[in-house]
Amino acid sequence: MTPAPPERRDRSVLRLADLVPVGTLGLRSRRMRAVLSALGIAIGIASIVAVLGITRSSQSNLLSQINQLGTNLLTVSSGQNPSGGESELPTTASDMLRTVPNVLSVAPTSQLADTFVYRNDKVPAPQTSGLAVRAADESLLSTLDGGVAVGRFLDPTAYPVVVLGHDAANTLGINQVGPDSRVWLGGHWFTVAGILKPFSFAPEVDRSALVSFPTATKLLRYSGHPSRIYVRADENHVAQVSALLAPTANPESPSRVKVSRPSDALTAQLAVKESGSSLFLGLGAIALLVGAIGIANVMVISVLERRTEIGLRRALGATRLHICMQFLTESLVMSSLGGASGLVIGSIVTAAMAYQRGWSVLIPAESLWGGLGVAVVAGVLAGLYPAVRASRLPPTDALRTA
Repeated sequence: MTPAPPERRDRSVLRLADLVPVGTLGLRSRRMRAVLSALGIAIGIASIVAVLGITRSSQSNLLSQINQLGTNLLTVSSGQNPSGGESELPTTASDMLRTVPNVLSVAPTSQLADTFVYRNDKVPAPQTSGLAVRAADESLLSTLDGGVAVGRFLDPTAYPVVVLGHDAANTLGINQVGPDSRVWLGGHWFTVAGILKPFSFAPEVDRSALVSFPTATKLLRYSGHPSRIYVRADENHVAQVSALLAPTANPESPSRVKVSRPSDALTAQLAVKESGSSLFLGLGAIALLVGAIGIANVMVISVLERRTEIGLRRALGATRLHICMQFLTESLVMSSLGGASGLVIGSIVTAAMAYQRGWSVLIPAESLWGGLGVAVVAGVLAGLYPAVRASRLPPTDALRTA
């Protein structure tokens, strides 16, 4: 007699549609703990996105300024004198610089020694607020590619009128021009004729009160020596022009002449911002690591707390793979929610900072999908050990501890 074949048992199957509800059971039953665990991932991803977004937006703004103002602006000066002001250049320096090949424009200025500007004649003389008085002419605006915010620029006359730089006007509390707007300058009342827009490449002009050369000669004892000259050179010959400026401005002592390019300062700012962003990215990575460790810790505790559930599911037919996938899904969902929240928070911080500073909002695409990808990988790594540990738990031992 042929023995009956052994009874065939159906293999247990965990459908994908059942994986998410089963895998999120622990999250739904312990919501506060899940939120706090995902918070570490959210902070790390938000830090990374915000740092990259703010850095990219700031760099875009600096590059826009450089492209707008150009890299062909050069300044010629002779350092500082013992009193802290600008040393004088020869009286012929401006005319000589105009003869240099590939020089497009020249704008001489002179910081007037021992001459300061005050809101009125009652202000004590030592309280200068760090504002200087400079003599200039109409070539300054065209050479610096600047503009007047309010009023007009200087006329080549000897009338006692003054044009204030942007920072100087703010310091003096003046935002209007006309006969009623006056300042006390060099022992005389001067009418404010205009207020300039900010100069990114010439901050010394922003903190100055400008008068015409005839006015400076007549009322302020101007000697005719410039102290700082702005030179706009041809874009394709900046290096050659820069090499000729010092010996041309002061043939007798070219070593005393300093030639600089203001755009180099903004370029240096780009390098500083890039190096600073690396530090903050490292801090964001540390926060992300702490968040991943927090998720791993929570998952280990969850396995210990749910031993009865694991044993019951194994007794009902769930395989080790099903248990492993359940806890791995829980860790993955937790980290993904934290990563998505971090993307939103980081984007909001970037947009708020850009709006406050007047920048264009630029968030690198790689920081968005890369941040979410890092969060997913962190969730997998954090949940792998607890998931494997849960899958290896014998059902009899799990039920015995119930």
